[in-house]
Amino acid sequence: MNARTTKSRAAMAAGSVLALVLMAGCGDGQIEQGGEGGGESPAAGNTLAEIQESGTVTVGIAGEAPYSFQEGGEPTGATIAMHEKIFSELGVENVEALLVDWDALIPGLNAGRFDVVSAGMSILPERCEQAAFSDPEIMYTTALMVQEGNPKNLTDLDSVVAAEEGGEDIKLAVLSGGIEAGYADKLGLDVQSVGNAQDGMDTVAAGRADAFAMTAISLNWLADKNPDAGIEVTQPFVQVIDGVEQIGAGATVFRQGDTELLEAYNAELAKITESEATYVDVVGEFGFTAENLPPKDLTTEQLCSGELG
Repeated sequence: MNARTTKSRAAMAAGSVLALVLMAGCGDGQIEQGGEGGGESPAAGNTLAEIQESGTVTVGIAGEAPYSFQEGGEPTGATIAMHEKIFSELGVENVEALLVDWDALIPGLNAGRFDVVSAGMSILPERCEQAAFSDPEIMYTTALMVQEGNPKNLTDLDSVVAAEEGGEDIKLAVLSGGIEAGYADKLGLDVQSVGNAQDGMDTVAAGRADAFAMTAISLNWLADKNPDAGIEVTQPFVQVIDGVEQIGAGATVFRQGDTELLEAYNAELAKITESEATYVDVVGEFGFTAENLPPKDLTTEQLCSGELG
């Protein structure tokens, strides 16, 4: 979702808004498996004081460019840039990252393996039952990565449904635990899950999948970084399910007991999202534009309740 993932701000405010997530740069670090822990860490509720005392916050990432990934062994990306600025204002100068599989982010957070999740994770009702989300940070759309030339003529998930109803066997890949996996499930599509975006691209390039569904900005970033992969990315779209446009809004994730940290974080986040210029100054380096800035009337409470789609 760089300049190619264009939707008007008016359309966003009306509900035809943008969606997000993934990666080309996770090769510089090893993904840690597991993290299946239940319940809140004993530190939940004291995290703000602890990270201020230590001067370091540890964020969980899933190697998703251009959101959060590793380059030269160091964390980088749009959400990392946002966190470096926000936590610095909170007196925490050092942001360290732990790379895990996408579907281990919330379990790892609740198990106390890291302090927050820095991945532009979509705010969804089922996720809000497990963790607490900041105010919306990034809007995004979905796209499909297909083989060069788009031999199956796929344009969105509805086209996958139509092709299968017409008798074609379409192999669709999705990120395990990603928002697109939920879309596919609601549409009755069988999918193959991949652990990260690189695996998704490789699956399409090798012909093991006809399409890989993920956020448009991530797929475009991946395609730009791999011009010889034999793949292309479709135009972005906002998925409609049961007549409702699905709102794609990402945020930082906290343990439910860390209300003091969450409130302090939101206060600093508001200073970044108060204007398009300030927002782009922080995340623009990574391909994000003013169109990724959430509408001021969009709230985490609305998204957690499922009121908007």
